[in-house]
Amino acid sequence: MQQEKAERITITLPPGMLTSIKQKVNSGSYGSTSELIREAMRLWQKKEEEDEARISLIRQRLEQSKKSGKPVPLNAVFGSIEELHKRRMQNKS
Repeated sequence: MQQEKAERITITLPPGMLTSIKQKVNSGSYGSTSELIREAMRLWQKKEEEDEARISLIRQRLEQSKKSGKPVPLNAVFGSIEELHKRRMQNKS
């Protein structure tokens, strides 16, 4: 697999972000600011892909629900959403 040629760009960051980046590089957590920024971009790309997959799944479920013809009481739907939210919040802590 051939490696893509890197392109140099210039970005402007607020002082707090720049300080955080410099601290991580100086501590040895990253070899350079470029390495840290590339890692941040990989994480952002992964999040974007996960968000797109989640939205696609929601659309599929909505389409399946629409085709099922089975009505669901609104209170049951909101109850399920609230329960799902509670579980997700517990898993994050």
